[in-house]
Amino acid sequence: MYEYIKGTVTFTSPYYIVVETNGLGYQIAVANPFRYSAYLNQDVTVYLHQVIRDDAHLLYGFATLEEKQLFLKLISVSGIGPKSGLAIMALDDHAGLVQAIDAQDATYLTKFPGVGKKTAQQMILDLQGKLDDVEIEGSETIAISTQEDLFVVEPTQQLDEAIEALKALGYSEREIKKIKKELESYQDKTTDEYLRIGLKLLMKK
Repeated sequence: MYEYIKGTVTFTSPYYIVVETNGLGYQIAVANPFRYSAYLNQDVTVYLHQVIRDDAHLLYGFATLEEKQLFLKLISVSGIGPKSGLAIMALDDHAGLVQAIDAQDATYLTKFPGVGKKTAQQMILDLQGKLDDVEIEGSETIAISTQEDLFVVEPTQQLDEAIEALKALGYSEREIKKIKKELESYQDKTTDEYLRIGLKLLMKK
């Protein structure tokens, strides 16, 4: 099993990043690949979780050990696989996630892709009061516009990449369509910023 990798970020996509070390490029699935765009061609440390299947050996990556620990607790819940775990981790408000579990807020939890009522209840049953040992960093605040502030601009490559990343996390076309107009109102954002805003908007719907 791998604990972490130190290497150079050589590629980012809506689905994964590539970290090169010792001449080998490792494809690593992460919650927000564009979080690493600022580190392209720079050295990073990525904490890893390996999943071995009959048809593939998969690597899932995390910026901190605390993120990895939270992910491992999430996938310990019946009904939550690595893909759903990453989708939950993509929303930076991890403190809000812990609060929702402790408050038995199943409605909040079902807003994540792949999490139905049964899985949300299982998350509460399995994790309530058991996340206190996971250090949760404060999420970076990104302002969300009010309806009065909105005006539509032409889509950009960054916006298109962010929408593709939302699809990769498991959000449906129908869900994305509900926020697309509002997301298009933001100008001059990076792909990472568009993705973070999109995730926050989806949790508000």
